[in-house]
Amino acid sequence: MGRGKIEIKKIENNTNRQVTYSKRRNGIFKKAHELTVLCDAKVSLIMFSNTGKFHEYISPSTTTKKMYDLYQTTLGFDLWSSHYERMKETMKKLKDTNTNLRREIRQRVLGEDLDGLDMNDLTILEQQMQDSLTIVRERKYHVIKTQTDTCRKRVKNLEQRNGNLRLHYDTIHQLDKKYGMVENEGCYESAVAYSDGVSNLYSFCAHPNNNISISNGSGYDPHDHRLP
Repeated sequence: MGRGKIEIKKIENNTNRQVTYSKRRNGIFKKAHELTVLCDAKVSLIMFSNTGKFHEYISPSTTTKKMYDLYQTTLGFDLWSSHYERMKETMKKLKDTNTNLRREIRQRVLGEDLDGLDMNDLTILEQQMQDSLTIVRERKYHVIKTQTDTCRKRVKNLEQRNGNLRLHYDTIHQLDKKYGMVENEGCYESAVAYSDGVSNLYSFCAHPNNNISISNGSGYDPHDHRLP
């Protein structure tokens, strides 16, 4: 029983499409080889898959360039000359575009090359320059605003850090006033001038016999503590 007829349309499944392409490509190459051997024909096949893969079959007795030359000779059409002419036309268009852009730059930036412009052209050029100036000015103001906002944030951060440091300093200063300490020799009376209003002042006196005397102004009698 023969195979059923396959409807000729694009295969939607990617895997099935690639498998079908591979099988039928090999079949076409096989037929081209048979045609070359049986009929002494010159065959050239160039194929590209939908993924961009390139496949080619050329009869053993020829090359791709020879096939192109034979094709051009048969049709009387020079592919290379035609392609060269198209390239020259494209280059000419690019040169014209470059010339026009250079002229516009001289007119807008340097105020040169204006002799060939009439009143209407000058009015259009003036409007274009005003529009460009407006865009540049808006961009300038945006950059200034951004930089100003950034500076303000930095100043605010520095002010906050300065406030925290001042608060920390005031706290330490208050503690220094509340609790004072006098090192080295001296009695309580000799340390009063140093305290300058400190409410709880302790005087530590070290003696050569490794005793330490502690005195304060609250009526507590000095006493000695011997160091180990």
